[in-house]
This record gives sequence, structure tokens and C-alpha cells, in this order.
Amino acid sequence: MYTITILGAGAMGSALSRPLIDTGWQVRLWGTWLDDHLLDAIENGQPHPRINATIDPRVQTYRSNQLQAALDGADVAVMAVASHAVNAITELALPQITKTKTLWLTSKGFNVAPNGQIQLLPDAIRAQAQAAGLQLPPIMAIAGPVKANECAQGLPTATIFACTDQDQAQHWAANTNSGNYAPTYSQDEIGVELCAAMKNVYAIALGIADGLETATKIPHHNLKAAAFAQAIKEMSQLCANLGGQTDTPYGLAGIGDLEVTGLSGRNKIYGTRLGQGQSAPQAYKEMQDLEQTVEGVSAAALAVRLVAQFNDPLLTQQLPLLHAVAQILAAEAALDVEAIISQAVLPQPAAPIADMVRIYGQDSGADKPEF
Repeated sequence: MYTITILGAGAMGSALSRPLIDTGWQVRLWGTWLDDHLLDAIENGQPHPRINATIDPRVQTYRSNQLQAALDGADVAVMAVASHAVNAITELALPQITKTKTLWLTSKGFNVAPNGQIQLLPDAIRAQAQAAGLQLPPIMAIAGPVKANECAQGLPTATIFACTDQDQAQHWAANTNSGNYAPTYSQDEIGVELCAAMKNVYAIALGIADGLETATKIPHHNLKAAAFAQAIKEMSQLCANLGGQTDTPYGLAGIGDLEVTGLSGRNKIYGTRLGQGQSAPQAYKEMQDLEQTVEGVSAAALAVRLVAQFNDPLLTQQLPLLHAVAQILAAEAALDVEAIISQAVLPQPAAPIADMVRIYGQDSGADKPEF
């Protein structure tokens, strides 16, 4: 049907090959200089070390020095590397990406522009192309509740394709539907990309609740539920400020993706370590030693900077959970994470009636609330 080149042989890039092979695509999988051991396993018919699934032998593998060959004649390119590597891989692949029909993006996070401003990844890639005087094909933001190991095994999976050109989103979603891998489509690139990045931040908070249960032997389900609800509310608020659709977080991109990430994702596991009493640096090092990327760590700090760009104190007050997670991650020593997360997600007491009267004024003539 189509020829697709996936840039990045990690968990998600390799897993995506399964539904594409199932729908008749010719799939090429290119690995960075850090992926040689992953490609070794794939080529030897062994389970992928990160997802414990065997990759279909029809997938053609390419090493880091074969980038041009991997992209030559491809209809679709997929950026599937960690967010911090997107700039470097884009620079290497950009001349050939411009020859494809569409660029898909499964990488999730934020980018720091040369002027210090925080960008969503599609905007960062477009800026690189513009600086090079090149024209990009339509960008497809792919997100939603997709666990790589389940996708790689052909288990039922719903996802979302988002593009500013809705016809493009609908076309590619239809042509990647294998039955078990079932994409829907959206025009809200901003909202889908924002949720994809922020769900990693909020999954850390959900993991903290699980870690507290492990440490105390007492369930913290109520705290986890409150954190989940607050996370969706904050993602919706951020969508409004960035120009996305406020209802996007209430679908696959938000609720769906946060649910699956909060159950067993790497960011959740990292948060569990924090809830058990580890410091943020200690927990992060142990995750790195296991080759487990925790995108929510960098995303939290960058999201706080993104919020600061609006110079709106009210917006900051509307995002207490984001700032709570960022506070925990910035500390060198372990903190009282239960108190910090609780303060951020539990409803605060309403002002007493006497205070409300003083706020509105007894003789101001302004409309007063009925109590």
C-alpha cells in the first residue's frame, strides 16, 4: 500500500510496525546510534528488549549510517525518538522528509526554541524547516492510549491522528486501521500534542499515590482519583490558553492516555518510586540505569516555563498539580509528597459567608450571590 520509514527503533517505533505490516504497508525501521542492540535483537528474531515482543521479519531494518537509504522513496516518515532527540534527527533527515507525503510524530514533549521560548514539537519541526528554506509535508500528531507492548502484539488499541488538515488526518487514520489498531482523527493538533506531553507529567502524580500505598500498606485510591480529575482539568485549561480545543483532554488524547500511562507507564513507575520515599534524582538515575526514559521529568520543567510565557498569575493558580509535580522533581532530597499532592488536588475550603459579604460589599450595588 504505502512505504513508511520509522525513525527510532525504540519501544513505540518498533511497536507501530505491527499494525502497519498487518494493513499491508512496506515498513522500514531505522535505528539511531543508540539502537544497535535493539536492531540486533530484531534481526536475530529475538523479542525486542523493551517490549518483549518479536518484530515481524518483513520489517526492513536500517542502521544509523543508512538514514538516506531508509528514507529513499518513502511515502511516510515517522519521528519516533525521545523528545530531546527530535531536533537532531530532524536536522539529519529533513531534506528527505520534505519528499514524503506526510510526517508522523509519536515523539512527545516540548522543545526549547533558540530564543528560549517553549514550543510544541510540531512547531519546532516547522521552524527548523523554515530556517532551512524547506517545505514540510502535513504533520500528523499521533497520540492516545497506546502501550507499545500491547500494540506490538496486535491487541485491541484505540489511538488518535491529529492534523491541522482534517482530510489528511481522516485519510491516514483510515489507511492504518488494522481492525485491532483503530485510529480516530482530529483537527486539534495543539490539543492532542499538549495532552501527549502533559499526561507524562500527571502520570508521575498518579504513580506517587501508588507508591504511597506500597510504602504505607494503605491504599491511596481517593488521592489518585482526585489527582486524575485535576490533571484533566488542567490539561483542558492549558488547551484553552494555547488555542486548542478544551474538550480534547476528555477523550482518547487526555483521559484515555492518562489512564493507560497511570496504570503501568514509565512515568507512573517513576512516580511510584517517589511515593515510596526515593528522592527525585535517585529515582531518575535508577530509571536511566534500566534504559527507561521518563519524559515527564523534562516535560514538567518545560511546561512550567511555557505557563510563565503567558505572564498570567491566574493561569498559574489554575494549575496547582503541574506546579506540585515540578516542585517535587526539582528537589534534591525526598519531600513529603503526600502533603504536596494533596494540597494541589483536594478542593480547598470555600470562603466563609462573612468573607464573601466583605468581598462583594454590602452597599456596593453589585450583584451578590445567594447563599
